[in-house]
Amino acid sequence: MNIVIIGTGLAGAHAAEELREQGHSGDITLIGEEPHPPYERPPLSKGLLLGTADPDSVFVHPAAWYEDHQVELLTGSPVTDIDLHTCHVTLGDRQLSYDRLLLATGASPRRLPMADASGADVAYLRTIEDAVALAPRLTERLLIVGAGWIGLEVAAAARQAGGDVTVVENAALPLERVLGPEIAPMITTLHREHGVDLRLRTGLTAIECRNGSTKVRLSDGTDVTPDLILVGIGAEPNDELAVRGGLAAEHGVLVDPQLRASDPHVFAAGDVAHHAHPLHGRLRVEHWDTAIHHGRHAARGMLGHDEPYERQPYFFTDQYDLGMEYIGHVGPDGYDEVVVRGSLTERKFSVLWLSGDHVAAGLHANDWDSTAPLRDLVGRKATAAVRDTSIALDEARDIG
Repeated sequence: MNIVIIGTGLAGAHAAEELREQGHSGDITLIGEEPHPPYERPPLSKGLLLGTADPDSVFVHPAAWYEDHQVELLTGSPVTDIDLHTCHVTLGDRQLSYDRLLLATGASPRRLPMADASGADVAYLRTIEDAVALAPRLTERLLIVGAGWIGLEVAAAARQAGGDVTVVENAALPLERVLGPEIAPMITTLHREHGVDLRLRTGLTAIECRNGSTKVRLSDGTDVTPDLILVGIGAEPNDELAVRGGLAAEHGVLVDPQLRASDPHVFAAGDVAHHAHPLHGRLRVEHWDTAIHHGRHAARGMLGHDEPYERQPYFFTDQYDLGMEYIGHVGPDGYDEVVVRGSLTERKFSVLWLSGDHVAAGLHANDWDSTAPLRDLVGRKATAAVRDTSIALDEARDIG
């Protein structure tokens, strides 16, 4: 069986690895637009910016791995077309046939047209080249648009490098949609304590470039004069190829619980997959852990396995001396109750978000012993022990 994987991110790389580990002996072709072999993206806003990670350390496999495992790796090769009827993909003047196709095309930064058209020095962070170009500029005056994970991690890296940082965010709190009003204020305090000028309920109204300098008017009526504007306002799935090919898509490639697309020969994984999760309904997750496990699960699906993908979403972040891990998904209906163990002030705590009679999500900050019990509790019934903060988290896991 001939398998083609489009996308050389984590999902594509781990799919190829899983195929060989599962004993698949047929052809595997791994195709990517970027000139690099598959690499991990979390270091781009963490260790690579801070200078604590070597650029070579971000690659998923050593360069020789692909030849050693008989995976044909085609980099710098954008796929222009998928023909679902003949089971072919087109790249340049070449066509490749497939028996199974995996779309792992990822996502791209959401653009800010006002900034792009202004003539100002504007950056986005998605690729190795983006991170390498940004790192030496962290000591400058930086305006970050968006207080999401990327924006806040870059803000932390820039402050640690000695840069002057202003962050503007339309919402009332950073990460409010994820952490809620109970936990998000802690993030506000953290960044302000480290010297970030964090402007909430604030946006950009005008950008003026004259004589090599930039002035940005904010919606609070003030002006800032950054050397660089970094835009971090989310990402959009790279589903254009799927749409052109005739696959069902809606803010990502629509896939069933097994990660199968609307054509029986096609799967999708990672950032581009809009997944019918058996526990959470439709969701699209843009995180490292999901890309890895999606890719592996899709590989097994292409080989005939039929189990649904039920793993809970997971992500982590490092900002200054704060490390956090989040497991689960609250969902569009929100949550009914928040249970906090530990101290938000001291920034060592764990949190459970309860929805109805079950634990929807959990998080810890600087409490690494909580990772395993959180993973065990998320998705389970919210017992009295779970709600009782006098009971340690690992004990609450084992009661009832």
